Amino acid sequence: PCHCYLFQKIGKFIFHLHIHLICLLSLQKSDMANLTSVSGFLLVGFSADHKLQILHALLFLMTYLLALTGNLLIITITTLDHRLHSPMYYFLKHLSFLDLCFISVTVPQAIANSLMNNGYISLDQCILQVFFFIALASSEVAILTVMSYDRYVAICQPLQYETIMDPCACRHAVIAAWVAGGLSGLMHAAVNFSIPLCGEKVIHQFFCDVPQMLKLACSYELINEIAVAAFTTSTAFICLISIVLSYIRIFSAVLRIPSAEGRTKVFSTCLPHLFVVTFFLSAAGFEFLRPPSDSQSAMDLMFSIFYTVIPPTLNPVIYSLRNEAMKVALRKILSKEEFTQR
Repeated sequence: PCHCYLFQKIGKFIFHLHIHLICLLSLQKSDMANLTSVSGFLLVGFSADHKLQILHALLFLMTYLLALTGNLLIITITTLDHRLHSPMYYFLKHLSFLDLCFISVTVPQAIANSLMNNGYISLDQCILQVFFFIALASSEVAILTVMSYDRYVAICQPLQYETIMDPCACRHAVIAAWVAGGLSGLMHAAVNFSIPLCGEKVIHQFFCDVPQMLKLACSYELINEIAVAAFTTSTAFICLISIVLSYIRIFSAVLRIPSAEGRTKVFSTCLPHLFVVTFFLSAAGFEFLRPPSDSQSAMDLMFSIFYTVIPPTLNPVIYSLRNEAMKVALRKILSKEEFTQR
């Protein structure tokens, strides 16, 4: 009887312990579900020190104001000066507008987060940021491709330039670039935010970067995003091949020009565009195509700055300093002669 009584006590204890463990596990699962259902992400920027965050915010603010001023200046110059109403400057104006929008998608949010010492970004904000970031980047690649084709026709087929690059064709090319960018952004945003997340909602970037967000996704659900990324990468690669082929033909034609002044004029319009294309695509390609790592890397932040902040800031400087027509028009704008005449 004593043994039976002891076994009953042990059995009751094990039963109550089992019930208690089941309750604890169910509570833990509900807590984890509540944690993963939080609508938002935490952006981990450059530093956890608030003083360094303020320094980063000031540097970003100066860079943003510089990009804002430069791109608005190019848009103003190419709009007011009737001598710059050619296809090349028409595309340059749209490129400046794209750069203006592109840097405005990420940098103001990063400045606000650093100043407030709060890296939280809501789900809706993150979706919009991914959509506009991908859409504007894709549109910029398309515009750069159109600009290289414009230079190819102007140099290699000058007699047919006005026929091929007529205003209607230029408008259609710009519309196609914007529509293609919008579709690319829509596909990435729809697929990326339909993937269930298996990790903490912490993004080691100063904005909602797609490669960083894919580290949070469940590996078995990545097939759709991989397909979209492969399609986008293939399209960008085709654009890059088109640009390279255009410049191979351009440089082969330039070397046959007997006049040194003519060669200098061609290089002054082509080299800035080639530098912009190379810098933008190489930095973005390295960031998107390299294998992901689980740890935060300073190289991730550096290359994200290379293709998000530096190109929109340097493009106005490059195009203004290397282009004589832009410099003449800029001097007229700064001396207020054009404004006074109008």
